[in-house]
Amino acid sequence: MTPIVHQFLSIDLAPILTAVFASIACGVLGNFLVLRRLSLMGDAISHSVLPGLVIAFLITGTRSPPAMFIGAAAAGVLTVAVVELIRRFGRLESGAAMGVTFSIFFALGVLLLEQAAARQVDLDPDCVLHGMLETIFWFPPGDWSSFWSLHTLTITPRQVMVTGSMALIAILFVTIFFKELRLATFDPALATALGMNASVIHYALMILVAASVVAAFEAVGSILVIAMLICPAATARLLTDRLRTQVILSAVISITTAILGYVLGAFAPIWVGYDASLSATGMMTVVAGALFTGVVIFSPTQGLVVKQVRRIRLSSSIAREDALGLLYRFEEHGRGRTTYAELHETLGRSIPARLGLRAALRKGEITREGPSLALTDLGRRAAASVIRSHRLWETYLVTQVGLRPDHVHDTAMRLEHVATDTVRHALAENEPDTRTDPQGKAIPGDQSSGASGRT
Repeated sequence: MTPIVHQFLSIDLAPILTAVFASIACGVLGNFLVLRRLSLMGDAISHSVLPGLVIAFLITGTRSPPAMFIGAAAAGVLTVAVVELIRRFGRLESGAAMGVTFSIFFALGVLLLEQAAARQVDLDPDCVLHGMLETIFWFPPGDWSSFWSLHTLTITPRQVMVTGSMALIAILFVTIFFKELRLATFDPALATALGMNASVIHYALMILVAASVVAAFEAVGSILVIAMLICPAATARLLTDRLRTQVILSAVISITTAILGYVLGAFAPIWVGYDASLSATGMMTVVAGALFTGVVIFSPTQGLVVKQVRRIRLSSSIAREDALGLLYRFEEHGRGRTTYAELHETLGRSIPARLGLRAALRKGEITREGPSLALTDLGRRAAASVIRSHRLWETYLVTQVGLRPDHVHDTAMRLEHVATDTVRHALAENEPDTRTDPQGKAIPGDQSSGASGRT
């Protein structure tokens, strides 16, 4: 083992493992908080453990890890119970119940610190907010044969073992009870009807969330805990609609966030010429937020870019159908050709309108001779289908809804673009006469089957 590798193992490996394990534990469980709309629960628990820490110190007179862990865990579980009591009996929304609870608990912890002479408890803002990740240090064996031995586990830092155990418990819990968690998350009433106790599943999940928060609290602080409970799950949610895939993706995102955040916080400033490093937990939170922001923008299914592209495509498709319909109406009035200027005067000169007209030209639905345009046989059939939808909707709105004939054109202009062959068939079947619309204009025949229709 080279000195550089040994230095990395001594200084960086333990913090990285601690952050990875804490992120996995919080990220995996956070999926069910996000889906249940209980994302604030992690924030509530992370703030509410303060009175548990102070009371544990007052009772035991020591800051030993077991005592602090028990006190914080008790406070976390009590927080979950109080939130449920307020939500059920106070008939408050979950977010309000959690906000009230963690505000009161955190204020109680501060009051105990001030009034109970417990100021020597090591809970300064850096510990509470940012954790003590950079202070995790150990002396691993100097050769690989000794490193890969059971003795190494006995000298592994406590934070690594605690967060690693919590990550393992969280993964086993989600794996074993995945079916129950899925059903209780999406339909608690059905879960109860099938013999599953949805309340027990809920409380078990909340207790594990509290334990994960407490396990990670000392090492990574409340900021990263809150971020890891929400960001990986929310990021994965934007990438898939399958829960199993979402859980796996959230674990991968948690690992990526922890490692990349630590590397950027510890080494990136040195790479660009600065002497001091940045807060590792702070940088991990920034990375989590950056990944979420990137997915919000570039998600292949729900990203802003994809939604905008879909919106433009839909708008251009509507503009194309409007252009075909307009040319068809011109033909009804004896005009075989028209100009770009006349089309743009009606359709506008927006980007979707231009794209729609280009699409019709590219598909061979419109032919162009100089500045004039006309429908081809293919375009005439497509236009007839649009006009048929429009006039069937007008007929339906007048005969079935009871609107006046001069009040239905604009509504039918919107509905004509969402009418499938099945909808057009249903509209025609429900009308005694589909030869003409309420204005007396002929309704084109059914173009999907080649029938001439009752025109």
